[in-house]
Amino acid sequence: MNTTQQIITILFIAASTIATRALPFILFPSQKHTPRFVQFLGKYLASAVFGMLIIYCVKDVSFLSGNHGVPQVIGIAFCVLLHLWRKNMFLTIAGGTLFYMVIIHIIPMLY
Repeated sequence: MNTTQQIITILFIAASTIATRALPFILFPSQKHTPRFVQFLGKYLASAVFGMLIIYCVKDVSFLSGNHGVPQVIGIAFCVLLHLWRKNMFLTIAGGTLFYMVIIHIIPMLY
């Protein structure tokens, strides 16, 4: 890339970022009521994405060989309990990831 192309690329990325950040405020100003569909998405979309991540993480686990999916099941149970306790999606994802990364290194040492 030459300098002109780099500048155009940076400007395009900056404009896209600004547009993405401003678009919700343009579409849904504070004076207007937020549509029910958008409220529904805000309420349930994070949980749906989290559910899809769990399915993706266990799709290749063999429950009949190796460690039988023990780290995955323990990690999922930890995430569920953590979320029920604190009801914070960020904490659930970060804490669950950290916990899982620790147990996948501990459980193989137990066998």
